[in-house]
Amino acid sequence: MAQQERAIRTRRTILAAAAAVFDECGYESATIAQILARAEVTKGALYFHFTSKEELARGVLDAQLLQGAVLPQAFKLQELVDVTMAVAHRLPGDPLLRGGVRLAVEQAGDFGGGPFPAWVELCAGLVAEAKAQGEVLPHVEPEAAAELVVGAWTGIQLLSQRMTRRADLERRVATFWSHVLPGIAVPGVLPHLDTAEDRGARVVRDFERSAGRRIAG
Repeated sequence: MAQQERAIRTRRTILAAAAAVFDECGYESATIAQILARAEVTKGALYFHFTSKEELARGVLDAQLLQGAVLPQAFKLQELVDVTMAVAHRLPGDPLLRGGVRLAVEQAGDFGGGPFPAWVELCAGLVAEAKAQGEVLPHVEPEAAAELVVGAWTGIQLLSQRMTRRADLERRVATFWSHVLPGIAVPGVLPHLDTAEDRGARVVRDFERSAGRRIAG
């Protein structure tokens, strides 16, 4: 068991190091030597978990969806908002997430679309649940709405990165939702949806507390 836990920690360390190097250098310029130096592991340890730079990149991309984990909400539109706000809150301080975002934006076509299909599927599922609960307007198509959300979020974070190094990302995502939700949600639902700029911080805090209780239990 201890050996298995060490292997899991080593894999996570390597992924975090790879993500940091991909974020700083881009996929094409990143080297295995840089990743080894950042991870402070042997070449044998790295190749035990990942056979190539491409496999490392896929591992970083596969980890992205986990960063959108949030607690379930009664209103599924709130849960959709929470996913985007949680990622916006985590992104500036999470090297694994930042590296994945750069890979997704620059190299997604080389990795089967990167995380975008999974993000669209997740968001479409939440919109479909919201529609089944009567939260969204009749004309709303879940997949089309999901593609709008994922595409807009990607563009917003790029603009925020260029303008302020993502210092204002949460504000920009909150502004996006304040403009978009009236075209998606039925009027009676809107007052119940929280799109405040600090929503992401609160969502992440509540999720981490819940996860901590589950581990302690």
